[in-house]
Amino acid sequence: MPFQPALLIVDVQEDFCPPNGALAVTDARDIVPIINDFLAMPFALKVATKDFHPRDHISFASNHSAPNNKPFESTITIQNPHNPEETQVTRLWPDHCVQGTKGAELLPELDVGKVNHITEKGQDKRVEMYSAFADPFKSPCVAKSDLTEILRKADITDVYVVGLAADYCVKYTAIDAQNEGFKTWVIGDATKAVDPSSMDGVFKEYEKAGVTVIGKDDAQVQRVREQPQKAQE
Repeated sequence: MPFQPALLIVDVQEDFCPPNGALAVTDARDIVPIINDFLAMPFALKVATKDFHPRDHISFASNHSAPNNKPFESTITIQNPHNPEETQVTRLWPDHCVQGTKGAELLPELDVGKVNHITEKGQDKRVEMYSAFADPFKSPCVAKSDLTEILRKADITDVYVVGLAADYCVKYTAIDAQNEGFKTWVIGDATKAVDPSSMDGVFKEYEKAGVTVIGKDDAQVQRVREQPQKAQE
């Protein structure tokens, strides 16, 4: 298949950004100019994702009883609602990206006018869903977005991932994109992590999955920039 790249902008939302975000990632707003540069490139498809939680979401510490309800510290074990034998341990977070709140909005400085599609995720209160594709349960999957179908309808071959946060939603989205059959590239300069010290482990997971981390000026980015010229040739 001919090279057909998509840009995937993960969760660049108010609640993940200083100064007022409920789950603000350090320096998260600094990546927006880089992301806007990517939005100006001739990608075949540009998709933004949004955490879009109900107020009673299972990942919110406020929805659990003390003492196991400290944001960032406490963890819980979630059972697959369709298969209690399948479980997932997840961290608890402050309430964030609640549907209908300012915190769930994409940043105003993001050039959203160049985005072709917005995919919402994390809407099923029963499961955590870091990935923009699906929750982590496999037997069976509980919550799935429209993202795979959108990418396949556009005949996408390669997915370029940017956004927040590098060690959670970006990581799981990138790995799922690769597992769905798209060659996946994470633009390291255009991500920020909740816990930067965890990134060595993230890179090992990428290597195992076949995801490639590149810089914003990498040759693989130049390949996207050259799309119109190639089309004319």
